[in-house]
Amino acid sequence: MNRFAGLLIVVLLVLVPACSPREEAKAPAPAVKGPRVVSLVPAVTEMLFAVGAGPQVVGVSSFDKVPAEVATRPRVGALLDPDVERILSLKPDLVVTYGSQDALHEQLTRAGIATFVYTHGGIGDTLQTFEAIGARTGHEDEGRQAAQLLRAQLTGIRMRVEGRPRPKALLVFGREPGTIRNVWASGGVGFLHELLDVAGADNVFADVARENVQATSELLLTRSPEIIVELQAETRAAESPSPWLAFPGIPAVKSGRVVTLQGDRFVVPGPRLGEAAEALARAIHPGAW
Repeated sequence: MNRFAGLLIVVLLVLVPACSPREEAKAPAPAVKGPRVVSLVPAVTEMLFAVGAGPQVVGVSSFDKVPAEVATRPRVGALLDPDVERILSLKPDLVVTYGSQDALHEQLTRAGIATFVYTHGGIGDTLQTFEAIGARTGHEDEGRQAAQLLRAQLTGIRMRVEGRPRPKALLVFGREPGTIRNVWASGGVGFLHELLDVAGADNVFADVARENVQATSELLLTRSPEIIVELQAETRAAESPSPWLAFPGIPAVKSGRVVTLQGDRFVVPGPRLGEAAEALARAIHPGAW
């Protein structure tokens, strides 16, 4: 399911190195206070900066764009194409990786470099990662405080919409432009499903024990969502007319409750999850604000 993976790691700015990899490998590593960190995971990169470890980040993935400071860091590839030579040239003490990067883990182990293996899952995993990455980089208190802040943001949003009718919601993160084909929606597992719950809606696919569901036209009609929220990681022009008008039998279409939310904060489970939850809640319960 390449579409889902692509949305979770949005292709954005690519920093062009000022010198060749061979020249960069010979350059002395800049002085950094604390463990030097290379991050291949955009969500964790954002967390590192949020807990105060930004100055220790000496390399980032090809897809990082937040915060703005990452534009000044060397790019070292990503999930499928980590540049091991460049990573080693940056002399990291710690490399943040995905659990599936077995070959990279072996190479880093042979080089005597520690790894922090990222766990992708629900909101609870994000909170735990905040605390864990803070501890690994010498910012234990800041990591705990960042987790508490996010937890408080989500609690505040949940309280704001409490007591309001909870519509049946379809959360779409992918489909073919201009048509309702190859629709991918949130299943009943993962942070997107949990964000819907925080925002005061019931996921129409809550009973599906997967992060994603490929929803056919028949399934969309059967589940009868009362609101449809489409997430677009990249900003693009609105479709006119809306392709959802081809399904007037869906309650959300009939009532005009089809909403589009843009921005990668919805697909990068890091410090901006509070912003994502509030945007969802505002779309679902505009009267609460």
